[in-house]
Amino acid sequence: MRAPTDPAAPPHIDSWYAATAAPLPLPEHAPLQGDVACDVAVVGGGFTGLSCALDLAQKGYDVVLLEARRIGWGASGRNGGQIVTGYNRAPSEMAAMVGRDDARRLWEMGEEAKRLLAERVERHAIACDLKWGYLFAAVKRRHMDDLAALDAEWRAVGYDRAELVGPDRLDRYVRSLRYRGGLHDPGSGQLHPLNYALGLARAAAGAGVRLHEGTPVDRLEAGEPAVLTTPGGTVRARYVALAGNAYLPGLSAEVGRRVRPRIMPVNTWVVATEPLGEERARALIPADVAVADLNFVLDYFRLTPDTRLLFGGIVSYSLFQRGDAGPATRRRLGRVFPSLSRVGIDHCWGGLVGITVNRLPDLGRVAPNVFYAQGFSGHGVALTGLAGRTMAEAIAGTAERFDVFARIPHADFPGGRLFRMPALVLGTTWYRLRDLLA
Repeated sequence: MRAPTDPAAPPHIDSWYAATAAPLPLPEHAPLQGDVACDVAVVGGGFTGLSCALDLAQKGYDVVLLEARRIGWGASGRNGGQIVTGYNRAPSEMAAMVGRDDARRLWEMGEEAKRLLAERVERHAIACDLKWGYLFAAVKRRHMDDLAALDAEWRAVGYDRAELVGPDRLDRYVRSLRYRGGLHDPGSGQLHPLNYALGLARAAAGAGVRLHEGTPVDRLEAGEPAVLTTPGGTVRARYVALAGNAYLPGLSAEVGRRVRPRIMPVNTWVVATEPLGEERARALIPADVAVADLNFVLDYFRLTPDTRLLFGGIVSYSLFQRGDAGPATRRRLGRVFPSLSRVGIDHCWGGLVGITVNRLPDLGRVAPNVFYAQGFSGHGVALTGLAGRTMAEAIAGTAERFDVFARIPHADFPGGRLFRMPALVLGTTWYRLRDLLA
């Protein structure tokens, strides 16, 4: 039997998040042993799965959540912690894909996702350092045109909170000669993602969800009930919610054929510097906002309560780990803040995130009683919570909002299992080169 501390289910990686998680030591949930039955089985202990399980338990459903490693072990506990308004596509682009009405519904649900996150933090007293304020930073002149267009798109759907920032006012937010201006959005923000995941888990357990860590699902047999096989037992469930995202295995032929080809796991890395001290930290980011630029391979960063700089900027479109991720990220950091070129790096960590071809979330059904949500493509801190809620609504019999997401057209990554990764690397080469152009 696998236990959460066995090699098959390792503790959280050595990140700044794990080092500052609360409470320490992190709580553990025993692996599944034996055969159980429930109303809903949720596969995946990240934001999506926890949100779905919490909502269903609050509706009175008997829920079992199965996590292969630890709660928040994947992208939910490793990401940059940035909460971003909207989607990876402008409202007009989404309207071209799904029609004006569905695009409007999607926009409204994106805004609801941020409210839902804030409500859960307050309701469940989750100490995750939630704060608001975000700067989209322009590296090139054309980026300012892009930001002006984005601001106009947002205003067209009624979102008028953002403000364009010229070079004369940029140092109110970030002091770096790399940037020409930006778009300040007080409706986007930041948080400690692992603490948020752990808080959702506490809320879910308090609502009656049976949480099992160290419990990978080896096989899913669709049916009524569906049967999920694990190393220590089985779960028979009326409904199943698949929330493994980039870590979801091929549980069945149908999952392998319909779900996994529509998502690409990619590696990303984040570093945490040594503490900078309050004066030095605020001299870099006076407004204490989260920042991200507009390059295809973007840099994103923010300050921590203990005055470190969290900085991400390395992406690998392969599953191979980069041994030079720390030094390479430090070099990118030094281009933004030359004064930190030799700063100490106390933590460097990475992991997989899931992207789709069109960079929009992919929600759907594998069978009438088996639902999935994946592919949040960098916007998952907020959108995963809403995805979990709409899955819960669909399971409870109200699928209208889930079906709006399900109508977003998605394509398989080209190249099949063998060649899709090299094809993606080749396809992104132009965008990487474009980052270098003026």
